Amino acid sequence: MAFEFKLPDIGEGVHEGEILKWLVSEGDVVKEDQPLVEIMTDKVNAAIPSPRAGKILKRFGKEGEVIRVGSVLMVIGEAGESAPAAGPSAVAAAPSHPAPERGTGMGAAAPAVAGGKAQATPAVRKMAREMAVNIDSVTGTGPGGRVTEADVKAAASGAKALPVRSAALPVPAATRAALPPASIAPGEREERIPLRGMRKRIADHMSEARHRAAHFTYVDEADMGEIVALRERAKKVGEAKGIKITFLPFIIKAVTHALKDHPMLNASLDEARQEIVMKRYYNIGVATNTDQGLVVPVIHDADRRSILELAREVEALAEKARTNKLTLPDIQGSTFTITSVGKLGGVISTPIVNYPEVAILGVNKIDKKAVVRDDKVAIRQMMNLSLSLDHRVVDGYVGAVFLADVIKYLEDPNHFLL
Repeated sequence: MAFEFKLPDIGEGVHEGEILKWLVSEGDVVKEDQPLVEIMTDKVNAAIPSPRAGKILKRFGKEGEVIRVGSVLMVIGEAGESAPAAGPSAVAAAPSHPAPERGTGMGAAAPAVAGGKAQATPAVRKMAREMAVNIDSVTGTGPGGRVTEADVKAAASGAKALPVRSAALPVPAATRAALPPASIAPGEREERIPLRGMRKRIADHMSEARHRAAHFTYVDEADMGEIVALRERAKKVGEAKGIKITFLPFIIKAVTHALKDHPMLNASLDEARQEIVMKRYYNIGVATNTDQGLVVPVIHDADRRSILELAREVEALAEKARTNKLTLPDIQGSTFTITSVGKLGGVISTPIVNYPEVAILGVNKIDKKAVVRDDKVAIRQMMNLSLSLDHRVVDGYVGAVFLADVIKYLEDPNHFLL
């Protein structure tokens, strides 16, 4: 008998996902556990397996469409059966089949539920809750009627129509927040790429971080000569154990030690309760570049791990990120983030805080430079560190002292090795 296959309750605050790519077509015969569709949430993306063998009688939802937990993904039946004319809910409901595909940590999916439920990303829903806005009563101006951040802000402020202003006059922040999404007229010699999938999630998260956190960046330099020498010695030990040792484990170690003395940087701001939440655990997010965009896997309890353990975890998470096998626990719960573009490094950077965290450290390249030591010019292995902070929580002096301590640990690693 035909049944509906629905997006299960994935948990961890995930209420909806986006259809990235259909892997089967209507009429296809599938096996149990065969991947059916690629789904992305704010947390992870994964190929969703079939709960049983059968024939795909009907698919619901297009690629790029946001779907809600509990909505129907497809109808699966037996050979010889045809799709029900009445659409979803005309057949028996299938078990949720929440067991994740091996290595992905996800369940299954389907189209947006009708009946007054708003289409919106989890980030926008969270914003609506924090601003006491009933999102289901908001008229969406995004693609397909999707509710955007601007829609929620307009509803919160009671804005109805925006006044016409001269382009020469500045637009107040409150009015600017309620502006509708920008639209660019099509051009003949242009290519248009849909903003969806990982790129859409990154865009939403970066916009939220910029809108909420009051950013400022502080830059200082560290003499990495001792760390360079220590890493060279440690590489031999790592090679014997099959572990690649980069500079990152040493930087993580320095950061976790400094965070213990400066807890305000290992915090977040609960805007709804107007409370600063101090974290007594040290979960370090490591921004990692992939073919689909930037993701931030997390090393939990990083302060309790040795250099070798940190190196092994960094390598394992980077591989999972590149092969699209990160699970929910891999990307949740970070308290502080480190970002680097590796050998390119740059001179300085102005990283965006990984909201709701209040601090992120940008690691720039290590380069030989002429510096003054004891009134003499010397060639040293120097590196700039770019610390971006949420000024609502962290004052400039506090951030500067924290970074000074990080540099102290990097310039003399005996401080944290002992």
